[in-house]
Amino acid sequence: MMLLAFVDTHGDTDVLKRLKKKAAKADLVLCAGDMTIFEHKMKSILREINGFNKPVLVIHGNHESEENLKEDCKKHNNLIFLHKKFFEKENIIFVGYGGGGFSLRDEKFEKFAEKIKKRREGKQLVLLLHGPPYGNKTDLIMGEHAGNKSFRDFIRQEKPLIVVCGHLHENENVQDKIGKTLIINPGPEGKLIEV
Repeated sequence: MMLLAFVDTHGDTDVLKRLKKKAAKADLVLCAGDMTIFEHKMKSILREINGFNKPVLVIHGNHESEENLKEDCKKHNNLIFLHKKFFEKENIIFVGYGGGGFSLRDEKFEKFAEKIKKRREGKQLVLLLHGPPYGNKTDLIMGEHAGNKSFRDFIRQEKPLIVVCGHLHENENVQDKIGKTLIINPGPEGKLIEV
């Protein structure tokens, strides 16, 4: 299966046009949030993303509210709002957790993680986050780690196949590993990932 992952486009319609071309090669598209600047032109941006004509799993970043993005995604046949939800394709479970990006711990995620563990049942896991997990190249800012330790602990325990994240623009197109898990910030230009 070929995935196209992207994050932090912040309303750049030229980037969306380039992503649409890349989406032609993908079976599934993952959007890790911040497709707008504080929801400005969100409806037209979502129309563009829906126009990729592929299923697009979407979570909110820190520039979109969970409620507004969830409601707007319902108006499009290709957009699937994935925050605290599951999507299964070819024996892989895709899980989303949006928002945030500013805390070292996230108790709400830790509670949700228990649902992921139960639902997973030995299947491969791809995790879609907005903020990065702690302690890898995707969360390194000026020599300090700024990611989330709750995410990191979950990754160490559950060993997802891939974690897609963003939020820290300085780390666009950076990837690293936690154990065997690929952690990737695909940036606004996106990245094709084969699973």
